[in-house]
Amino acid sequence: MNSLGINKTKKETKVVVAMSGGVDSSVVAALMKDEGYDVTGITLKLYDDTKQSKEGRQCCAGQDIMDAKRVSEKINIKHEILYYQKKFRSEVIDSFIDSYAAGETPIPCVQCNQTVKFRDLFKYAKDLNADALVTGHYVSRIQNNGNAHMYRAKDYNRDQSYFLFSTTQQQLNYLRFPLGEINKSETRSIAEKLNLNVADKPDSQDICFVPNGDYGSVIKKFRPESFKKGKIVDIFGKQIGEHEGIINYTIGQRKGIKISSKTPLYVINIDASDNTITVGEKKNLEIKKIKLRELNLLALKKEFDKTIKIKVRSTGKLLRAKIFLKDNFAEVEILDKEAGISPGQACVFYSKDDVGDKVLGGGWIDKTFNNYLST
Repeated sequence: MNSLGINKTKKETKVVVAMSGGVDSSVVAALMKDEGYDVTGITLKLYDDTKQSKEGRQCCAGQDIMDAKRVSEKINIKHEILYYQKKFRSEVIDSFIDSYAAGETPIPCVQCNQTVKFRDLFKYAKDLNADALVTGHYVSRIQNNGNAHMYRAKDYNRDQSYFLFSTTQQQLNYLRFPLGEINKSETRSIAEKLNLNVADKPDSQDICFVPNGDYGSVIKKFRPESFKKGKIVDIFGKQIGEHEGIINYTIGQRKGIKISSKTPLYVINIDASDNTITVGEKKNLEIKKIKLRELNLLALKKEFDKTIKIKVRSTGKLLRAKIFLKDNFAEVEILDKEAGISPGQACVFYSKDDVGDKVLGGGWIDKTFNNYLST
């Protein structure tokens, strides 16, 4: 059994490394090569816009492809480029726009992992007869009783398990995540020691198809009718202002409402059906229950019979909750205080055991409920 848990010699073990052109995936490719595995690096061309923001870089742009190719040449591995622009447009960009137009706050990076990366790249790696698909995600994977289990990464500040909740059991059994047990600083140190050209490259900041974080311009380009004026109402339904389009707002937003009030006002509901924004005080943002759709479970249903932990945003803390599973949806009772939860985001389930915080699965937030109104 080799270091990837595969019953072959390293030389006989063929692995595909998903190379984004960043430091994490580049280090993973170098480590696999250094250990003696038969490595093929694959970079996905997802989007044609190569504009760079001042604050950071975008992923999947032209420069990233060149960086991945240079790293591949330096460490002497095969490198391929897959042109998935059409798939990415239909599976990720269109879904992102539809979600915003419906008054939600989508997470395109999860959609990207769920579709073109872990579904389509997974299939391509299988077609190459690779023994494993290896990525630079910060998440831990433990093999036990024939199946793999996902855990939060050792480096909680870099943990990406939230973005991978939709990974299926079949995919998880095939995937490997070598960076799950190290800190980001160690990854950079490895890149420097190996003299990789991406050692000092900044991390991705923007969504690749949203230059400089201006998602409104993207939606206006593809769906200009989304910028339709409508009412801003208070929690009693009384109109107190007018908005320039619901896509300009997200749940919990305070800036940009442009309504004078003795107390700060926040967006607490977005209703696409009547093109209305509801605003209220901060206390109106507290959510006690949410409904989820499109569940992906990585654990037996009996593991949900107890109080578990959930995450409702990528940078959020773990919250105590009770889960009530019903076919392909679930109702979640939140036991800790949490505000500003938005439909379109993910809710990921965790359970603590001797190893760490185990990912039990998750789903997409469909509705939220509080003491004032429901969305």
